[in-house]
Amino acid sequence: MRPLVVDSSVAVKWVISEDGTDDAIRLRSGFQLSAPELLLPECANVLWKKTQRGDITPDQSLLFAKVLSQAEVELVSMKSLFEDSLRLANDLGHPAYDCAYIALALDRKCPFVTADQRLVRAVRRSGRKDVEGILVSLPEIAARFQG
Repeated sequence: MRPLVVDSSVAVKWVISEDGTDDAIRLRSGFQLSAPELLLPECANVLWKKTQRGDITPDQSLLFAKVLSQAEVELVSMKSLFEDSLRLANDLGHPAYDCAYIALALDRKCPFVTADQRLVRAVRRSGRKDVEGILVSLPEIAARFQG
C-alpha cells in the first residue's frame, strides 16, 4: 500500500458528511495512512466546535471521536516533528500545527492530503518546491491517485 499523510480536515470528513467526504473515505482503502499524534486533538476540537454550533449533538461528537480514535492511521510522535514543523511554519508563514503534517510527509517522502484551502494557498505562495511536490488538496486526490 502507498503511504499517505492526512490531516484533521480530511479525517473529520470520515464521520461528518460534507463536501469532499466521498474522496476522504476512499483514502481509507489502498493507502497506508499516517499523521502526527496532533490529529486526534485537532479532530476533537472540530467536533467540539460543531457541537457548540448545534451541527451535531454531544452524544454524536463522542461517537464520532470513538470512530476517529479507532481509525487505521499510524500516529507519529510530535517530538520527532517539532523542529521541522517550526522551520516550515517560519518559511511558509503558516501555523506550526498544520506544518507538522507537512514535516511528516517530507520525512516519509510521501504525499500529504488536506482539505484546508488556506494551507494549500500558503504552500503554493511559498515557492517551496519540495513542499508543493508532496501537497495534494482533497479535491485533486481523485484525479491524481484514483483516476
